[in-house]
Amino acid sequence: MDYIVLAAGEGETHSPVLPVWSEVILALIVFAILFLLMRKFVVPAFEKTFAERTAAIEGGLAAAETKQAEADAKLAELEQQLGEARHEAARIREEAREQGAAIVAEMREQAQTESARIVEHGRVQIEAERQQAVASLRAEVGTLATSLAGRIVGESLDDDARSQRVVDRFLADLETIESAQAEGQR
Repeated sequence: MDYIVLAAGEGETHSPVLPVWSEVILALIVFAILFLLMRKFVVPAFEKTFAERTAAIEGGLAAAETKQAEADAKLAELEQQLGEARHEAARIREEAREQGAAIVAEMREQAQTESARIVEHGRVQIEAERQQAVASLRAEVGTLATSLAGRIVGESLDDDARSQRVVDRFLADLETIESAQAEGQR
């Protein structure tokens, strides 16, 4: 048993409440060495890593802000283009309406011109046919009048000059009667 006591403190008794100063000094020296080693090697590595992470985060934030600004600019550009496209579409619609109205007006004018031309052509044709019918009727009436006058008078009116005078006088009398009747109806 004596060996055990000698090995533990070589006969000194030690209080459990009071620290052993050699152990405290040795712990302080080891702590200082660890502190210096940490400060020399570990802390700069941590600081470097923190700085890199900070730079990466700040770079990411700057890149995100740049991308956001680019996206906002692109959005504004697209909205402007959309507005211009809408304006252009409205202008094209208005042009189409104007062109449609012009085409309708032109077609209406052409139709009216064509209608007037057809009516005038019809009038001219009717007048020509009326003139032809009047001439034909004059010739027929002249022949009939000459024949009738010859029967009434009892002599032949085959002489062309005399028969023409009789026919002209007869027709003139008819026209006078017709005009008097036309004025009487007015």
